[in-house]
Amino acid sequence: MRTTRSELSNARWRKSTYSNEEGGDCLEVADQVPGGVPVRDSKAPAGPVILVGNAAWSAFVQHLREA
Repeated sequence: MRTTRSELSNARWRKSTYSNEEGGDCLEVADQVPGGVPVRDSKAPAGPVILVGNAAWSAFVQHLREA
């Protein structure tokens, strides 16, 4: 399934709870988007979005928890 930019226009983006307000390098993700987990650079919200498959995202998050 492919997600278009227009489908992301109403997405609710969020940063990690580990992010701070000092302008560090942060990624944002949006939840409940069909086809995967969209990821973008918080400093360039109008820039490119990478759509990561659900299984790949789950494996990534699990790896971070174990690190």
